[in-house]
Amino acid sequence: MASKHHIQSLTEEVKCPICLEFFTDPATLECGHNFCRSCITQSSCREKRNPCPVCRQEITDRTLQVNRALARIAETTRALSLNTEGKESKLHCKKHQEELKLFCETDKQLICLICRDAREHESHGFMPIQEAVENYKEQSQNMLTYITSVFAELRQILNEKERLFHKELREEEENVLIPMENNLRAIREELTSIQNKLLKLQKRKNETDSLIFLKEETRQKRRISDEDQMLSVAEGALDFGKFDHLFLLNTVLRETIDSVKRVSVTLDVETAHPLLEVSVDRKRVRVTGTERRLPDTGKRFKDWRCVLGSEGFTSGRHYWVVDVAGNRYWSLGVAAESVQREGEEELSTETGVWSIRRWWDREYDALTSPQSPLPGRVGVYLSYESGTVSFYDADTKSHLHSFTGNKFTEKLYPFFGIWDEDEWLSISSGSFPLHLGPMSSGP
Repeated sequence: MASKHHIQSLTEEVKCPICLEFFTDPATLECGHNFCRSCITQSSCREKRNPCPVCRQEITDRTLQVNRALARIAETTRALSLNTEGKESKLHCKKHQEELKLFCETDKQLICLICRDAREHESHGFMPIQEAVENYKEQSQNMLTYITSVFAELRQILNEKERLFHKELREEEENVLIPMENNLRAIREELTSIQNKLLKLQKRKNETDSLIFLKEETRQKRRISDEDQMLSVAEGALDFGKFDHLFLLNTVLRETIDSVKRVSVTLDVETAHPLLEVSVDRKRVRVTGTERRLPDTGKRFKDWRCVLGSEGFTSGRHYWVVDVAGNRYWSLGVAAESVQREGEEELSTETGVWSIRRWWDREYDALTSPQSPLPGRVGVYLSYESGTVSFYDADTKSHLHSFTGNKFTEKLYPFFGIWDEDEWLSISSGSFPLHLGPMSSGP
């Protein structure tokens, strides 16, 4: 196979010295130099003499000799050059010099077909490069959607807190301003009374009988002393400290974290599939392998091995944790009250279930999302008003997946599906991994 260097050298030999492109209908002059027929013809027309554009030798014979062999060589070289440029634009394995066609999901690197069969990649997962690119694009889009939903929810929380603080400030104003207005009214009345008393005092001062004046003045002072009281314009003041910047920020963040209710989920045995066993405390569930005869409650799952939580939600923010370690096949999330309890239709967002699942040994998926590393404990978060269902690794507090932009209109219940025999799914409450405050550990 011709090397890149050889092809480049050959390319220079089959290009016209005038247009610097591959020869087109090449012609040879007396001196032996070659040119495109159109290029040398135009050059000759511009010159009074007929020198060779390369060596400047005078050309006496104007007859141009067609060089068909050079034409074939030029065409072959053009095709070879284009083919080489196409190959050069592709990525090649440094070890095997083969085109990189696969993405190793285990090592997160591009490999060639020879690498795939090597011992170092034995039992690894692979996918075509373009498919891997599309997956990572989807992951980026999912993360962008998640971040957008988080900040939308935070704005919703902050707007609500702002509304409450405005209301509280107005109430504070009323508590201070109303007594202030009453005090001002009382002070005006007292000033009027004092002025009247001064007028009377001035009148008595003009009395000629000093003894009568003295007795009356003593009696009047005693009466005023008994009635007199200190009046201030304001008996209280606005507590500006509670509306301080740092106080407001800390209050909002603390109340935002506290507003996420850590739910103590219990399982509703009346919804459990006949193959599922629910523990006495209704905090665990497993597959028994023996289908029991149970009463038809109208709520029971008959085809999917699923069970719902006892408590449903129509508002608020809720969080709970499920221990999935040791289970190979499970599904977790929330389900609408109207979810179908029988039939083999896929339980997905279209049918009223927002969940992620583990279906293989190493990965979980969200039915339509790219697969990700497997957690041992999964945190489930529901924000009813913002239409968000999110999943977290409960131990690392890292985000796994979110369903956003939903408009919930009916009661939602914690949802559990399990297909492994003898392995329990265990439910607990846990600290919500809100990234605006310190990460607190789970139970």
